[in-house]
Amino acid sequence: MSTAGKVIKCKAAVAWEPNKPMVIEEIEVAPPQANEVRIKIVATGVCHTDLYHLFEGMHKDGFPAVLGHEGAGIVESVGAGVTEFQPGDKVIPLFISQCRECRFCKSPKTNQCEKGWNSLQGTESRFTCKGKKVLQFMGTSTFSEYTVMNQMAVAKIDPAAPLDKVCLLGCGVCTGYGAAVNTAKVEPGSTCAVFGLGAVGLAAVMGCKAAGAKRIIAVDINPDKFEKAKVFGATEFVNPKDHNKPISEVLAEMTNGGVDFALECVGNVTVMRSALESCIKGWGVSVLVGWTDLHDFAARPIQLIAGRTWKGSLFGGFKSKDGVPEMVKAYLNKKVKLDEFITHNMTLDQVNDAIELMKRGKWYILSPLALTRCTNEDLIDASVVICALCLFHSIRTVLSVSPQ
Repeated sequence: MSTAGKVIKCKAAVAWEPNKPMVIEEIEVAPPQANEVRIKIVATGVCHTDLYHLFEGMHKDGFPAVLGHEGAGIVESVGAGVTEFQPGDKVIPLFISQCRECRFCKSPKTNQCEKGWNSLQGTESRFTCKGKKVLQFMGTSTFSEYTVMNQMAVAKIDPAAPLDKVCLLGCGVCTGYGAAVNTAKVEPGSTCAVFGLGAVGLAAVMGCKAAGAKRIIAVDINPDKFEKAKVFGATEFVNPKDHNKPISEVLAEMTNGGVDFALECVGNVTVMRSALESCIKGWGVSVLVGWTDLHDFAARPIQLIAGRTWKGSLFGGFKSKDGVPEMVKAYLNKKVKLDEFITHNMTLDQVNDAIELMKRGKWYILSPLALTRCTNEDLIDASVVICALCLFHSIRTVLSVSPQ
């Protein structure tokens, strides 16, 4: 029976309030309106940004909401004016839109979109539950069996792509990989340092290798992660806990003055400074990749006056509708790794378990059918003497949300 044009009742994980477990509820998903696409979510990753919104950001006006922003699915129906998509297409929802018309989309200098921030974000939503409007987190809400997106925030992908793998390209892998390739613009023969070996950090390591870096130094307090980092291209491993001096001094001694490129993949302002100070003067580039909006960050002006560059990266600098399908092709052509990030599978019903695993250092991909655990994103803490990476308990679980 066709569901096009009808309200769909389906299962979703609803976050009713901050700092509380999500609740599996039956929600109503309205039909797509003009220029919108309704998607059956097949699989979704659980990213630290979901945990951040639930337990760290604590914005009360951001609830109730359906979280999740790292998903993949199949188009169920389309609204008026949609010509790019049709039912049955495999797609990846995007938390960064690409309208291709605004000044940002037309500029090669950025991947942000002026229109995107107003499309199914904020207070607008196609979800209701128990008579109440439920917000769509980051405009995506992939912790639901169905979601509705504006077509400018959806990427059509190769029909051969396995959705329970390529969902990782909706956030973490593109974020880390692109930070190295697009934002830092790592150069062949260069020396790089990646701070934090979670999913984003490992993807950054993979990006450094793809760009031709000669030395890729992985920095983390968990020595067990180096074997995994080597799979993605790391050549050396530094555990700050093994030293009684700041990590920037350790790296400077290892590299005759500092690394060419440093990528902070944690979201900790102290580590951001340490990454900058690990760069060589004159031309070193440090990129802020880890997400946070809780604290100010600081550095001494001489660090920049001496020639270092400090910049940030959102979604790895990829223009979303263009970049994600290309990354899917790269995976299918075995140029980008995805399977190696995933270690477990879980179901949507287990989403709270996945969040707890993330807190304890696992990474899962959720699908209402299966949730997959991936490598954790770490929090790096610092003391006056030594910058120490503290396991932040982040999980990439791929949740199996709906059967294909």
